[in-house]
Amino acid sequence: MDGFTPIGATLGGVMIGASAALFLLLNGRIAGISGILGGLLAPPSRESGWRVAFLSGLILAPLAYAGVRGSLPPVTVEASYPVLTLAGLLVGFGARLGSGCTSGHGVCGIGRGSPRSLVATGTSMAVAILTVFVVRHLTGA
Repeated sequence: MDGFTPIGATLGGVMIGASAALFLLLNGRIAGISGILGGLLAPPSRESGWRVAFLSGLILAPLAYAGVRGSLPPVTVEASYPVLTLAGLLVGFGARLGSGCTSGHGVCGIGRGSPRSLVATGTSMAVAILTVFVVRHLTGA
């Protein structure tokens, strides 16, 4: 529990939930990143503008943070590029198989009371727990 920050985590969670709720109320759309990005990979449509704006905000927000705070917080990743590549492909496959990413199901789907999102989020969390157990305790990594 290094770096335990309950107040910051709570405020962040409230902000994420509020932004997802506002996005749904104001646009009638679910703020699932895999669906938003996937919509851009389809043939061009009149919905491309808001998708590009949404994803641009995800990229520009850390830059704005760095501009205000002077730098970004340090991030340490203790995995090799091949492992990260495999993990990314597996996450992408899982998002496609589960009709959305974990954050979309967990934040937006559960908030709407979607049974499919409850199952998808529960399955994702169970697999994540099992993966950490196997990697850290059975393989000795």
